[in-house]
Amino acid sequence: MLGVTQRCRRHRPHRERRYGGSWRGGGTCRRFGAICPRLEAGEAPPSGSSAKRRPPRKRVPAAPPSAAMATAGARPEAAPGAMAAAGSPSVFLLAVSGQIESGQFPGFDDLYCKFCFVYGQDWVPTAGLEEGISQIASKSDVAPTTLVWNFPIDITFKSTNPSGWPQIVISVYGPDFFGNDVVRGYGAVHVPFMPGRHTRTIAMFVPESTSRLQKFTSWFTGRRPEFTDPRVVAQGEGREVTRVRSQGFVTISFNVVTKDMKKLGYDVSPRDMQNPSLLPVPEGIPKH
Repeated sequence: MLGVTQRCRRHRPHRERRYGGSWRGGGTCRRFGAICPRLEAGEAPPSGSSAKRRPPRKRVPAAPPSAAMATAGARPEAAPGAMAAAGSPSVFLLAVSGQIESGQFPGFDDLYCKFCFVYGQDWVPTAGLEEGISQIASKSDVAPTTLVWNFPIDITFKSTNPSGWPQIVISVYGPDFFGNDVVRGYGAVHVPFMPGRHTRTIAMFVPESTSRLQKFTSWFTGRRPEFTDPRVVAQGEGREVTRVRSQGFVTISFNVVTKDMKKLGYDVSPRDMQNPSLLPVPEGIPKH
């Protein structure tokens, strides 16, 4: 039907076109492929129109595959530095065993001892006993001046800092003339730093009264001067105002084992072990 004026069915108030053919609802002429200009501009159809406007479609370009998706199937490989950091220790261990072997206290008999460990804030005991008390030892005809205890000690520490290295505090007690238990000596020594077997002899001491009257009163009542907490022996606070007197010796043997100290930068091995060329060569072994 050429020459007949037709209108766009989607937009009623539309300009006229004089060609044959019909408009479909999408705005495109079925015959000539003409596009409705108002539909291209995005204008909404009039309220009275029965046709519904379709929103224009936007073509979104496909996004390139991300690096995470590209490497999702690949197995990540850890850097050598990260593997080394994961395998490096954060603490070192100190294992101490041994025994309180004997003591020498002239003029005293039937003595027993107590021990406790004093250490810094960075140290944590992981196994063993921090304190203990031994049996009563008496002198014998074989060793008239030695009291043998052979009391075992065994403890393990972990730490990140060698500051506050553990000390062992020894307190020796025994009966006086009236049968009261009084202190016969205090002493303290650091646990040896180097691994191996070590023997230490501790010089013991006892607190003294400040006057003769107090000394006689304490002897008569059986209340000798002593520390309320033996751990103060391993500390330096207030020691300069304490009057003490030397009395006796105690021998202790240590078996020390350390772990991971060298990995944290602490070398406690002996000097002759650091340089093997300085070690003496036993006889009978050829030198190379």
